[in-house]
Amino acid sequence: MAWYNNIFGGGKKKEEADLEKLNPIQQYLGQTSESSREFTANYEQFYENLEIVNRGVNLIVDDVAEIPATVNRVATNGVIKGLRRARVDSLLNKEPNLFQDISSFKRNLVTDFLLDGNIFIYFDGAHLYHLPADNVTIHADSKTYIEKYTYNDVDYAPDEIIHIKENSFYSIFRGTSRLKPAVRTMQLTTNMRKFQDNFFKNGAVPGLVLKSPNTLSEKIKERMIQSWTMRYRPDAGGRRPLILDGGIEVDEISNVNFRELDFQVAIAENEKIILKALGVPPIMLDSGNNANIRPNMRMYYLETVLPIVRKINAAYSRFFGFEISEDVTDIPALQPELRDAASYYTALVNGGIITINEARDSLGYETLDGQDDIRVPQNIAGSAVNPDEGGRPEESDDNEE
Repeated sequence: MAWYNNIFGGGKKKEEADLEKLNPIQQYLGQTSESSREFTANYEQFYENLEIVNRGVNLIVDDVAEIPATVNRVATNGVIKGLRRARVDSLLNKEPNLFQDISSFKRNLVTDFLLDGNIFIYFDGAHLYHLPADNVTIHADSKTYIEKYTYNDVDYAPDEIIHIKENSFYSIFRGTSRLKPAVRTMQLTTNMRKFQDNFFKNGAVPGLVLKSPNTLSEKIKERMIQSWTMRYRPDAGGRRPLILDGGIEVDEISNVNFRELDFQVAIAENEKIILKALGVPPIMLDSGNNANIRPNMRMYYLETVLPIVRKINAAYSRFFGFEISEDVTDIPALQPELRDAASYYTALVNGGIITINEARDSLGYETLDGQDDIRVPQNIAGSAVNPDEGGRPEESDDNEE
């Protein structure tokens, strides 16, 4: 119907049509602003109150924070232009701002990433500042995708914010906490703990029956219970009495199986589910079983820690215009990976495919003077690089005699 619109002036302008092609979801964007405050509060409570959540989150946070960033010399087209490589390196590895060291700064970022699913970093032109994700609101714009960010009623332009988000099926703007699939399990574990607390707080169950042939007043009953409680203290393991009067008889009072109240098996299974949601092998927090700890540690770094580090570094690369990668040379769990890489590059060097300096550069080492020539294998005759070298040893003339 393009011809109809051209004749009668109907339809959309070319600029609007081109914009829709560039941004097909613009109508949705124009009416949207998103915050995650109400959702994050639940995850923070679990983080504070459940030991397994706290340990799992802190394990990832500490391990991610210990991996330094390597700012490479190759520059790309970044959001921010004009910063020197040394300055970017200082921001990412030493001092992001005047109030925090790099370790504390990284820990704040990764904690937000795990609990909220988002990281928001403000760059003022000289320093990096962490904005707590649960207080950041994203305002969408129908033409530019993001109009602005708001934190504590202060607005920030899109080119002032580095936004790193976890995967999400619910929003195109915000990520989702890794703990979301385990919400029911965490709530169930919390309820089990509360049940145990209330059980003993309320004096457990009647373990003793006091009988009286006479009818007692409520005041006398209460006084007897208080006297018994003061002496035997149900909260410390004593039994709470049950007072029967007026000739009432009790046939049986069932004993409580405290193993069932312990919920030990159920809680242990719930903890495994929570750790799996975070990406932490349960064996890593099991101090009694270290038989397979090394392969699990390596898998944990490859499947959980490094993807988070690389996601953060990719956002930094896009923002600052430098290729930024992780430096894992000091991570013991990844040393087998480095040995495999060393063997691989050794084979390439010995095969005459790359130079020693090219191999050293790929492994993250400084290049050496005089190591920029291709090595010619000794068993290759008539090498294209140097036909005079290589090949079989010449036969001796002694055989001719």
